[in-house]
Amino acid sequence: MAKTRTRRLRKKLRVDEFQEFGFDINWTFEESISEEDIDKAVDEFIEQVIEPRKLGFHGGGHKMWEGIIATQEIGKCTEEDVAAVKAFWEAKKVPQLEVSALYDIWWG
Repeated sequence: MAKTRTRRLRKKLRVDEFQEFGFDINWTFEESISEEDIDKAVDEFIEQVIEPRKLGFHGGGHKMWEGIIATQEIGKCTEEDVAAVKAFWEAKKVPQLEVSALYDIWWG
């Protein structure tokens, strides 16, 4: 038997039309990379992938980075978002890159 929930409750619970999908990312830069090159690569990532796709990246690091990617507003990341993020870092040839599958960021 399906539960009937009000819009307000669905929003509060982050379910149905308010469900949010995101994904995790981890990458490592080469040990020999300079601070300037790290800053440049991360800035390019934000400018070329995150902002144009209206995504948000919450994370950080130095040589080893980790974080979560979700939409800037309530919504769901797509497989295309995952592919764009993965393609960006693969083109940078980072030695270690892990991108998770999409999951419910509130209940996953």
